[in-house]
Amino acid sequence: MNKKLKTICIIPARGGSKGLPGKNIKLFNGKPLIAWPILAAKQCEKIDKIIVTTDSEEIAEKADFFGATVPSLRPTNLAQDDTTTEATLKYALNEFENLNNIRFDLCVFLTCTDIFRSVNWITGAIQRLENDSTLDSVFAASPTHKNYWQKDDNGKLKRVLREMELYSSRQEKKPIYREDTGLACASRASLWRVGKRIGDNVEIIINEDFQTSIDIHDEFDFFLAEKALEYLKEHNPEKVKIFL
Repeated sequence: MNKKLKTICIIPARGGSKGLPGKNIKLFNGKPLIAWPILAAKQCEKIDKIIVTTDSEEIAEKADFFGATVPSLRPTNLAQDDTTTEATLKYALNEFENLNNIRFDLCVFLTCTDIFRSVNWITGAIQRLENDSTLDSVFAASPTHKNYWQKDDNGKLKRVLREMELYSSRQEKKPIYREDTGLACASRASLWRVGKRIGDNVEIIINEDFQTSIDIHDEFDFFLAEKALEYLKEHNPEKVKIFL
């Protein structure tokens, strides 16, 4: 039997959203957005500790109500528009470990803005890391068969992958995968301590549910999420039980 690894879940929730003011405490299906990742993490038996890192007292109160720990309010310099997720996770992990004289083996990253997630993705990500010590990270990802272009240093557009030159049928093309780390991501704690969300040796948990692509950052995103939920309640209520 593989050894259970001590695991912490860290949920970033900044108070100063500009695209959707008050975003993280906005009610969705009767609960504030901050509640949903906390409740998902609480359902995962492999997670030992759930913390929310925020600069907002109001978010902190909501997080505490739904069962997360808020060790302290995040410093202002780590709650800016240009603050990276990596810097936030590094700070939150190091602060909690140092304050409590504890070391975690694995870290789980969840966001408030990715609503439609399955607890099985979180559990599966942790299990894969427990079963394979060579893996750095496991995260949710969605496949796409679209073609992508990127500007090089000279401003010239080039295909991201050479094989995208071939316009074969969707069934024949190999998919590429988009990271959906906010839905479910587990990594070695050693990576987070040095400011890396994921490592190079990874596996992915593939999801193809259209709802999971909705990442709430503005009013229109929120509108889409509500409409997706309405659709699921009417046409696939069992999936609502999985996601929420």
